[in-house]
Amino acid sequence: MMPLSKYYNYSNFGLILIVDDNPDNLRLLSKILESKGLKVKKTVSGKIAIQAAKIEPPDLILLDINMPDLNGYEVCRKLKAQEETAHIPIIFISALDQTIDKVKAFEIGGVDYITKPFQELEVFARVKNQLIIYQQHQRLIEQNYQLQEEITIRRRMEDALLAANEQLQLFALLDGLTGVANRRKFDDYLNLEWQRLARENLPLSLLLCDVDFFKNYNDTYGHLKGDYCLQQIAKTLKLSIKRPADLLARYGGEEFVIILSNTDFQGAVYLAEQIRQEVHNLKITHAKSRVDNFVTLSVGVATILPNLQIPPNNLIEIVDKALYAAKAQGRNRIVAENLT
Repeated sequence: MMPLSKYYNYSNFGLILIVDDNPDNLRLLSKILESKGLKVKKTVSGKIAIQAAKIEPPDLILLDINMPDLNGYEVCRKLKAQEETAHIPIIFISALDQTIDKVKAFEIGGVDYITKPFQELEVFARVKNQLIIYQQHQRLIEQNYQLQEEITIRRRMEDALLAANEQLQLFALLDGLTGVANRRKFDDYLNLEWQRLARENLPLSLLLCDVDFFKNYNDTYGHLKGDYCLQQIAKTLKLSIKRPADLLARYGGEEFVIILSNTDFQGAVYLAEQIRQEVHNLKITHAKSRVDNFVTLSVGVATILPNLQIPPNNLIEIVDKALYAAKAQGRNRIVAENLT
């Protein structure tokens, strides 16, 4: 018949601590366990056992109840009260065989109870079972920890992916040169505001700005200078937009468009004139301009009460005609249409 010790690999276990004030009991228990390939430490003192378990936590403790310095119950309570030793399984060993003693042992944290005199097969069977349970428990703890780590890593990756996707979506709605909203963002936002303001019966104003004689500027100073010029103008326009609900977008080429939600005609004209002046104040030299020595803007303005029965493109057509009129009248000026 194959020995019991062959059924399980005990080399994975670290240490068993035996605590008993009787040297004969210590020798007997040590002999039983060491003959099965288990590593054993032993002490006759409960106080020493508490310190030893804290310094080098064993996989299992065999603990006598009746000891002179600290009885086994007190030792168990102290071990369970310490974070370093609270997880260690404890098997009580005692000559006490009353039910009340066994119940008390389990109530304070014991996992099993062995009565004296010892029976070798019983001792080893109970020790073996607790070692297997303890090792499986430790594996579950480790697996749970690894799982939590994997979940944390996965969440970080998902968060990073989400942030990257949000960034990509943001970039997809921004003009690459100027950093303001692009035409796609403008179209989407205009439709949303058109519907919202139509429901609330509030005005919507649109400003369409064009850099005067910008082709001449590019031909004279080069496209790099032209790009920088547009960036400076975009920055100036962006600083002029104060409210979160308003939107500045690059409409195309040298044209910029501004959506002013819930803004009446007078407010839109005032802002348009302020923008025209601010761009002129940049003092960007434009030797080939036919209206000024510096870069200037022509601005078309239109204000309307949105209506769900008509498309927002109607407003775009109107403000485009106003811009065309500003150019036709000599540029560096504003032409406005009040449709309210």
